[in-house]
Amino acid sequence: MSVKLRLTRMGNKKRSFFRIVATNTASRRDGRPLEFLGYYNPQVSPADIKIDTDKVQKWMDLGAEMSDTVRSLMKQYAKKADA
Repeated sequence: MSVKLRLTRMGNKKRSFFRIVATNTASRRDGRPLEFLGYYNPQVSPADIKIDTDKVQKWMDLGAEMSDTVRSLMKQYAKKADA
């Protein structure tokens, strides 16, 4: 079983926000995740990002891969946390 850290879409039409989840690569985008890791809300200014880095590190140690979008969100979150 291959695990990927990716976004799942939530919210209403034209008012979407996203959850960052660990999920099986074969499952659907909005299918049942293995674990919730955080969220991303692009509707507010500045965008609201909350990530549980301990959970992300646990999944990375188990061999999970990040999607490109989650990788860029992690960089933004780390930059915001350092400031």
